Amino acid sequence: MFPKKRKRPKSGSVPVTAVQTAAREQPFSCLESWVPVSSAERRLYGALRESVPIIDAAIGKILRLVGSFRVRCPSAAAEEALNEFLQNVPVGSAGAGVQTFLDGYLSDLLTYGNAVGEMVVHGGRFAALYNASLEDVELQAVTPLELRVFRRENGTAVPVKYPQLVLCSALNPPSGSAAGVSILRGLPFVSNILLQIYQTIGLNWERLGNVRFAVTYRPTSDAADQAYAKERAEQIAGEWARAMRGGEVSDFVSVGDVSIKAIGSDCQIPDCSVPIRALLEQIVAKLGIPPFLLGLTWSSTERMSSQQADILTSELEAYRRVLNPVIGKICSLWLTLSGFPNRFTVEWDDITLQDAVELASARYQNAKAEQIESAFSARH
Repeated sequence: MFPKKRKRPKSGSVPVTAVQTAAREQPFSCLESWVPVSSAERRLYGALRESVPIIDAAIGKILRLVGSFRVRCPSAAAEEALNEFLQNVPVGSAGAGVQTFLDGYLSDLLTYGNAVGEMVVHGGRFAALYNASLEDVELQAVTPLELRVFRRENGTAVPVKYPQLVLCSALNPPSGSAAGVSILRGLPFVSNILLQIYQTIGLNWERLGNVRFAVTYRPTSDAADQAYAKERAEQIAGEWARAMRGGEVSDFVSVGDVSIKAIGSDCQIPDCSVPIRALLEQIVAKLGIPPFLLGLTWSSTERMSSQQADILTSELEAYRRVLNPVIGKICSLWLTLSGFPNRFTVEWDDITLQDAVELASARYQNAKAEQIESAFSARH
């Protein structure tokens, strides 16, 4: 008898068991699977936001400009209840509303490249949202297609009990990696130079405000004058210190060849506006925010050009795409626990960056053009 031929699976029905393009596992591959979100790097990026105000301001502007959203459901009752839940859901110990959760989530994502949150379920209902600190968790790439979150407990990494309730995102991860890339990458070097310039400016102005003087006494060729040069110099120094003492007005009178000169008066403070602007341009280019939104008046006009508006809109749309899966998991869990069909769509508010007056004028011109066209069509 001939052996039976195995049926070939239909196209598209082959189960995916492993990623074929991934590297083969090594004996110690578990050590290589940990996502390198180091605490030193997080402290560095946190210090950048704290020490360079324009970086912190730019991230704050991004959080505000991303905007808000509304969820649409086929059922009117489900839509109303879901949006009410999203507006009032507790966040952490003092916040409320999914927008508060997303602001903290996106802030961590932009600053550190990764963000972790949790959906808290209590008594069979969706109770709260929680922004997890990256200092309290560790991320491990179990497979090339799965990222697992561990919590730190007594110096060890313990897997979370309900991983399906954990939210995790990575910003622009490199191919084959689960570690995200912070938008602040590349800025430590530039920011360090900028802070050095600011520190030097502060030292120079501190010296200008607290002037130091050099008092020089030159004795004459007289033998008696040269013999008592040290005593006279000490006497002049004491009188000068008394005259410069704060809180009282005093004159300084001396006899002989005495010269007084401010230390550093011959040195001019260099003009630092050009290097500071060059460094700020690098920072602004990396963060993707138009300069005038950060208070930088580099051009003669303060209006945003259409090119800048389009570029910024595309950046904000990219951040929205990263947040959409997070919003989807939150809404799916609430609908499931509440007994509603798991069907919904997320509608973000329109990003309006142009001047409101210009937008109103454009709408007026379009309406006027439509009126003229309709009148012309009626006559002919």
